[in-house]
Amino acid sequence: MAAEKKDARSGKAPKKESQPLIIAKTPAEEQRLKLERLMRNPDKPANIPERPKEWNPRAPPEFVRDVMGSSAGAGSGEFHVYRHLRRREYQRQDFLERMSDKQKMDEDYIEKVKENQKAAEERTAKRRKKREKLKQKKLMAKKAKVESQKEEGSEEKSSSSASEAEEQDDDAEVPSFIMGKR
Repeated sequence: MAAEKKDARSGKAPKKESQPLIIAKTPAEEQRLKLERLMRNPDKPANIPERPKEWNPRAPPEFVRDVMGSSAGAGSGEFHVYRHLRRREYQRQDFLERMSDKQKMDEDYIEKVKENQKAAEERTAKRRKKREKLKQKKLMAKKAKVESQKEEGSEEKSSSSASEAEEQDDDAEVPSFIMGKR
């Protein structure tokens, strides 16, 4: 109790309860512990690190003051400067090659996606045309059947056998086309 009064007088907040140290044995457990720590205080914003920027080589110098030559009398330290400049230039050229390869791959991918979309649209159009054709064929068969029934009905209105035949036709309709066979 005396310790609480001492903390209250000094203006400091009371210490947080010490939590036991838990060592994660698996990556899943480590992730769970991190989530628990984040969820203890949901009002506190979570730190989301920025994506690292891609490395860019330094641009080549516009004007080179110390032109290296193979002349006699160059000091022993000049070789290290030359080696450093050469290594930097090779890095820059390698970076440019990788960027051009990446751009080419991106263009190829976009072209491939467009080709796939075009092929899919062509297949869809072909199948749509086939479905429409089958619908028209079915509709024409239905119209022909209705017309034939009207003709039969006008000729044999009084006979009851005609009505029985119509019921049999309705029950066992003969398809005008067969799907799935070529």
